[in-house]
Amino acid sequence: MNLTLLLEMAADTAPDRIAVGSRVGGLTYRQLLDRARSLAAQLTASGHEHVALLDLNTPAVPVLLFGAATAGLPIAPLNYRLTNAQLDEAVGRLAPATVVVGAQAAGRLTAREDVLIRRTDDVVDATSSSVADPDLPFVDPDDPAVLLFTSGTTGTPKAAVLRHRHLTNYIVGTVEFLNADEDEAILVSVPNYHIAGISSILSSVYAGRRMVQLPSFSPEAWVELAAAESITQAMVVPTMLGRILDVLETTGTRLPALRALSYGGGRMPQQTVERAMELLPDVDFVNAYGLTETSSTIAVLGPEDHRAALASVDPVVRARLGSVGRPLPSVEVEIRDYTGAPVPVGEYGEVFVRGEQVAGEYTSHSALDADGWYPTRDRGRLDTEGYLFLDGRADDVIVRGGENISPGEIEDVLVEHPAVAEAAVVGVADREWGERVEAVVVAAPGARVSETELQEWVRARLRSTRVPAHVHEWTELPFNETGKLLRRALRDELNARAQLRGALR
Repeated sequence: MNLTLLLEMAADTAPDRIAVGSRVGGLTYRQLLDRARSLAAQLTASGHEHVALLDLNTPAVPVLLFGAATAGLPIAPLNYRLTNAQLDEAVGRLAPATVVVGAQAAGRLTAREDVLIRRTDDVVDATSSSVADPDLPFVDPDDPAVLLFTSGTTGTPKAAVLRHRHLTNYIVGTVEFLNADEDEAILVSVPNYHIAGISSILSSVYAGRRMVQLPSFSPEAWVELAAAESITQAMVVPTMLGRILDVLETTGTRLPALRALSYGGGRMPQQTVERAMELLPDVDFVNAYGLTETSSTIAVLGPEDHRAALASVDPVVRARLGSVGRPLPSVEVEIRDYTGAPVPVGEYGEVFVRGEQVAGEYTSHSALDADGWYPTRDRGRLDTEGYLFLDGRADDVIVRGGENISPGEIEDVLVEHPAVAEAAVVGVADREWGERVEAVVVAAPGARVSETELQEWVRARLRSTRVPAHVHEWTELPFNETGKLLRRALRDELNARAQLRGALR
């Protein structure tokens, strides 16, 4: 099965249902298929090997995604927040290629003979006239469909390869065909170069749901568009959700059409989830955990799990509100120690995953082991009922005097303090201990924080080795656009400050 078949099924079954855009004037599923086929004919004629996209979220993205898929060419959405030099490097790795750029990205790429740069508006306009029975290639399910460059903070980003069969296995295994009501609409606000942006489009098409794109996120714009378009579903990352809740509380706005809100992409404070459920009691919340290399979600904490945990007085059940739920039936999850051996239930280790949707592949190599297991590099544990709890990246563990310390447990304690809105903990180089614990906090609105008070707060709740040697107050923490804490950037900054203090002494 390839991606085009998902769209063909929707167009054949519900051709007049709106697929993309507003309820009035949007593209129907039949029109989306026609435009994808028209674009595929143009791309096939180009003789290029890849399609790249450098643009914000617009209604053109689904056209480009399915147009490239129909042409049998992998599409590589690029991070428009990269520097021009980084974008040139990425395009050079894709050449010969057609690169579609939005108005805001015009002029950012260096001209090359083996790269055709086209404006998004021109490409979409050229697909307005459908091609009668275009001569299109056969697309094998094992062909690459999407290339997503990882957001690594050091070295050259790797390009993850997602083949048609990986993505369609995920969609068919998690979405019921055409199960959306005609009034359903999803707000796509995560970047198109993130797996959540791609999977939102694919799952919406298979479900027959209308897609509304938010070009660039701000909480005010999100709330305004969600209200104007009667959005029923949305996916956000942790930093988005907190800011959306602030706007809803400040303005008194309510979203009566909203039925389901999924979140993922980074660590979600339990307090934020509880706050969201109290503010939006009629909304079904879903925590979806996945990775680029796994074609999106591999574990889900569903609406009933949320409600059961929030209502429970059992601390074990209540704690599940901080989990990412249970693995999908179509995937296997194992927790392993540093030797690769499975650990007992309840113990932390590295999360490994296996399944038909798991690609675990890059343009340079495959990261799967001989038995098809992919090492996520995430630390986690499974409880007795199979709920998966994450505790950051394996590389984020602080090693203080030979003792492994989890940043997550300290962060959880810090954000319980009423004066702390956000907290991040990292290991900073230390001559005596190897690494010492340091924390950065963002104060709650109108609150004042004291380093000594927060250190005593942690000491009263955790072992003394977990107490931060220093607590820094910043106005904001460094997150990327998908809600992941840039812990390496934080660590580098604190190490640089420590070195400067040492030099000044």
